[in-house]
Amino acid sequence: MKRKLSALLVAGALASLAAAPGAANAQVSDGVIKIGVMNDMSGLYADLGGQGSVLAARMAVEDFGASGKGMKVEIISADHQNKPDVGSSIARQWFDTDQVDVIVDVPTSSVALAVNQIAKEKKKAMLNSGAASSDLTGKDCSPNTVHWTYDTWMLANGTGSAIVKTGGDSWYFLTADYAFGHALERDTEAVVKSGGGKVVGKVRHPLNTQDFSSFLLQAQSSKAKIIGLANAGGDTINSIKQASEFGITKSGQNLAGLLVFLSDIHGLGLPIAQGLILTETFYWDLNDSTRAWTKRFVAQNGNKYPTMVHAGVYAAVLHYLKAIEAGKSDDGTKTIAKMKEMPTDDPLFGKGTIRADGRKIHPAYLFEVKKPAESKGAYDYYKLRTTIPADQAFRPVADGNCPIAK
Repeated sequence: MKRKLSALLVAGALASLAAAPGAANAQVSDGVIKIGVMNDMSGLYADLGGQGSVLAARMAVEDFGASGKGMKVEIISADHQNKPDVGSSIARQWFDTDQVDVIVDVPTSSVALAVNQIAKEKKKAMLNSGAASSDLTGKDCSPNTVHWTYDTWMLANGTGSAIVKTGGDSWYFLTADYAFGHALERDTEAVVKSGGGKVVGKVRHPLNTQDFSSFLLQAQSSKAKIIGLANAGGDTINSIKQASEFGITKSGQNLAGLLVFLSDIHGLGLPIAQGLILTETFYWDLNDSTRAWTKRFVAQNGNKYPTMVHAGVYAAVLHYLKAIEAGKSDDGTKTIAKMKEMPTDDPLFGKGTIRADGRKIHPAYLFEVKKPAESKGAYDYYKLRTTIPADQAFRPVADGNCPIAK
């Protein structure tokens, strides 16, 4: 009888330990929460994501206080080279062999869409910050993916809508020829036409193009008021620089950078970038919280300032860890469901929510790039034109055709 009672007492003690907040490892499948940061580490998107995203993930783990809560968290990273086959291979290796629980960042929409399907198939989690395609919360939505930072619908309805309203009613698109560019062109064309404008032509260029001369000459000959740049990173920098060299803006046409990052403006310099209108969901100088976090980030990132992609990685990982703690499980599908159930709150995006389709909801900001004389120091590049409220910044869930949100 005593032996039976002792066994019961031990079982009860173990059950209490597993439920205790400090015994988080008992809630995790293999005792470790493993985070894989996958992005472009060496190519045209390295500055907007790259190692900065790895740092942002580490900062989230530190700020969550994982070690003090008895939660062991590891972060690994890989370069997907902007190739869907490479990204897919890494994802399967991570999920099947390396016991990775969540894949984070994943810029380049063609790669993100592939990894999105693998995460769903493996019942793992994906926190997308870098990829833009609104299809990730539309026809390709998944119960295992959260799309955190921005998307093509938001960009089109921010930058595109603002330009149409101020007279930019004829457009020619210069588009990166893969999933992201196609989605951004599609979403912006819809905004232009709904605002009474017209699209007079479009041309598509390969990813990581060095010479834009033939594409820009076609855009120039179209006589469109606006040349819409449906590209990103190094492609945006090269197309804007070469447009300036050709004197395109001096002849009366205007460029619309439909996806522009702080790192792009830094690469261009204010003399060339001044006056550009762009939409972002994070800027380091928005408030005291963003400035304080950025000071820490910059000190560890070679004095390079964070992009909204870095901010999205930080905030998404922080909320993911909170969801694991609250749900007492690192199961991918269950953790994403818990992330949607819990309100979000972080120092970079503030309070928000995650919808049934996986879309993270927060405000967006329409900025104008300062003139050189207006800048007071390093990375002081933007002035705020307007804030787009959270309930208007992203596509209504009913319009996305997401199967899991109906």
